[in-house]
Amino acid sequence: MMEDDTGGEGPTFLFVHGFPELWYSWCHQMLSLSSLGYRTVAPDLRGYGDTDVPPSVAAYTVFSIVGDPVALLDALRLGRVFLVGHDWSAVIA
Repeated sequence: MMEDDTGGEGPTFLFVHGFPELWYSWCHQMLSLSSLGYRTVAPDLRGYGDTDVPPSVAAYTVFSIVGDPVALLDALRLGRVFLVGHDWSAVIA
């Protein structure tokens, strides 16, 4: 899973893209919020961009798709975020 972290020190916004998009679809929102001191993170979801593409359809269950951002939050040691999504990423929210 790829991520873009603009490095702000304030509360974190996690942006989740829709179909068929990439993390980059949030770049304007990320720049705006990071200029105000917020930390912004936007991963490419499983199978998008330069991420791994698991060959099995079973690797794309809701459990797996939701688990990837949760694992990212754990890896970044983030307990709480503002979650922003649109399109099919509403399932993740």
